[in-house]
Amino acid sequence: MTRATEDRLLPDDLPQAWRSGLAAQLQPGEAVQVWLQTDLDDTLHFATNLLVLTDRRLLSCAGEQWRNWPLAAGQHFQHHDHAGVGTLALHDSERRLAGWRYTLALNTEALRLADQHTRQIERLTHPDHVVEDEDGLCPRCKAPLPPDDDECPLCERSTTRPPSTWALLRLWRFARPYRGRLFAGFLLTLASTAANLVPPYLTIPLMDKVLIPHQTGTPITVAAVWPYLAGLLGAALLGWALGWARTYILARVSERIGADLRTTTFDHLMGQSLEYFGGKRTGDLMARIGAETDRINVFLSLHLLDFATDVLMLFMTAVVLFSINPWLALVTLLPLPVIAWMIHTVRDRLRTGFEKVDRIWGEVTNVLADTIPGIRVVKAFAQEKRESARFAAANRRNLETNDRVNRVWSLFGPTVTLLTEVGLLFVWGFGIWQVGRDHITVGVLTAFIAYISRFYLRLDSMSRIVSVTQKAAAGAKRIFDILDHGSSVPEPARPVHLARVEGHIELRGVAFRYGNRAVLRGVDLDIAPGEFIGLVGHSGSGKSTLVNLINRFYDVSGGSIRIDGTDIRALPVAEYRRHIGLVLQEPFLFFGTIADNIAYGKPEATRAEIIAAARAAHAHEFILRLPHGYDSMVGERGQTLSGGERQRISIARALLIDPRILILDEATSSVDTATEKEIQRALDNLVEGRTTLAIAHRLSTLRKADRLVVLDRGQIVEVGPHDELMAREGHYYRLYMAQQRLAEADAAEGALA
Repeated sequence: MTRATEDRLLPDDLPQAWRSGLAAQLQPGEAVQVWLQTDLDDTLHFATNLLVLTDRRLLSCAGEQWRNWPLAAGQHFQHHDHAGVGTLALHDSERRLAGWRYTLALNTEALRLADQHTRQIERLTHPDHVVEDEDGLCPRCKAPLPPDDDECPLCERSTTRPPSTWALLRLWRFARPYRGRLFAGFLLTLASTAANLVPPYLTIPLMDKVLIPHQTGTPITVAAVWPYLAGLLGAALLGWALGWARTYILARVSERIGADLRTTTFDHLMGQSLEYFGGKRTGDLMARIGAETDRINVFLSLHLLDFATDVLMLFMTAVVLFSINPWLALVTLLPLPVIAWMIHTVRDRLRTGFEKVDRIWGEVTNVLADTIPGIRVVKAFAQEKRESARFAAANRRNLETNDRVNRVWSLFGPTVTLLTEVGLLFVWGFGIWQVGRDHITVGVLTAFIAYISRFYLRLDSMSRIVSVTQKAAAGAKRIFDILDHGSSVPEPARPVHLARVEGHIELRGVAFRYGNRAVLRGVDLDIAPGEFIGLVGHSGSGKSTLVNLINRFYDVSGGSIRIDGTDIRALPVAEYRRHIGLVLQEPFLFFGTIADNIAYGKPEATRAEIIAAARAAHAHEFILRLPHGYDSMVGERGQTLSGGERQRISIARALLIDPRILILDEATSSVDTATEKEIQRALDNLVEGRTTLAIAHRLSTLRKADRLVVLDRGQIVEVGPHDELMAREGHYYRLYMAQQRLAEADAAEGALA
């Protein structure tokens, strides 16, 4: 097969390493439909394999070995994924034929191949009934679309929608409460614009009745001059007063709109689930709420006001010009079509450019948001230069993106100025010709030039607003991207309110997926009120996911979770979570006093209640040793305290709200043995009388649990007390013995050292 024929038959995006081998395998007239390059072998080691679907066969290549399976009735793919690994297995009506493994980054492409294979079999078995149905497929790459979504996960990774200027109109919902003041500002703008049009009009009689007659011998008298000068002064003072009132009112309104926008956006952000924050960068969200709202605020308070003034000035000036001399007015408008075309063209480029600028600036703030909170790790590993290089690279990309936008803008502004100057030249020439033929007076031409100068000045100003308008539109789009995103943990339409929570938890067929990855499947568990449940299993078995679902940080993908017989999705989220106390492996403390951190879940708590919770958490003694006791300030994230001290404050925080359900997520895994014993005594006080679910790194700490629930690959494999599970010698027994052997080996190594 020639190289030209090979290139014609093979997909353009097929890697060069596979092209010759695949071309040699294809039969005459055989057409490739879709291909997949997997990245794992059967032993889960990284290896590159090729899977190709044609209109006749399925071909596979591992290393140098090619295999093929002709398409036949009953042939189908089975898809399965777990813990970051996907499996695509080929079956016929009797048995499994072959299988391929891959990381879940390739999951969408794998589903695309399986879907196309199903269509090929349908064409083969029902040739008379096949109708090309593109519903549910991306029109560009033919990949299956997610349910209830028209965005292709493959194509959308590399395409972004340009910001629309219409996004600015959506700000009206924030401006509506101030519409009275906005209308007053509009009237003041109208009046001040009219006042600014008076001075050029007064130059007509001043020129024709005072200055030009003076050149022919008529003396200038005060009586002839002062009315015009008084009119000029009065118009200037009136324009100043109206302009000041207009600017003050509209500036106050814009500040309030900006404040409402920030507050609403932050409130909406607080209502999002953890799934939303898992896909966002802190710096990007900070930039949206901070820099973007500031940009919108500046646009509303300054540039929008200028734009409205410019539009009114242009319209009213055009009316005056046509009333003075229609022919001169028509000459004045000659540059307008060219300027309008330029504005339209440049606007399209600027709006995509400023969207890129915003995204790149988000990268800059992301570096700051990563590095500053993690400065201890940066310094511990002596990576200051590396982080400086990261920031410099992000800043350089920001500079390059701004340079591309500025290249467009730098040409646009001077071009508009040139066109207005040329237009003014035409007016001068046509005006002189009109004066020479006695069609107009010198005073009319002078006034016309004064008006036309203002007209072109406003036109130039309007053209320059294109830049700030597109910046504000890009910012508004990024803000509304947050406001338009609904929470994946929604509030119930008809909420149920529980008078009292006993703590009876039921899990019925619970399933959950992180995107394309299945984490839990068919989990059934009944937890009695006051029962202490220990969750154990290998890393990735689904323990933390299970407690996250009980907290309703996420909603189940299948099945249900019930509290005292009521589905937790029917309960108001905040009301439900007030009955849950959470102690994490890495406790988070806010910048503030010790007392404020303990009372975080119950801000109205008295000092006596705070101290009682601290005593129960075995934190009272070390708090009193601090310079200001309970009023001592902790650093950001509690950096001034040790890990054990932070954990005991976290336990006191959970104790203070007196929850009916308690969740302990590796609460003692990151501290030494002595501190662990201190924390364990605090936990004993916390657990008493509450329904408790505990995840522990050291299985020995769960021996007090009423039951142990052993998870493996997202399913419950064993349930029972410690002694019973040890006697079974199953999953739990193997986990426990492996940990014991590791502990003994560490102890022996320590003794030798």
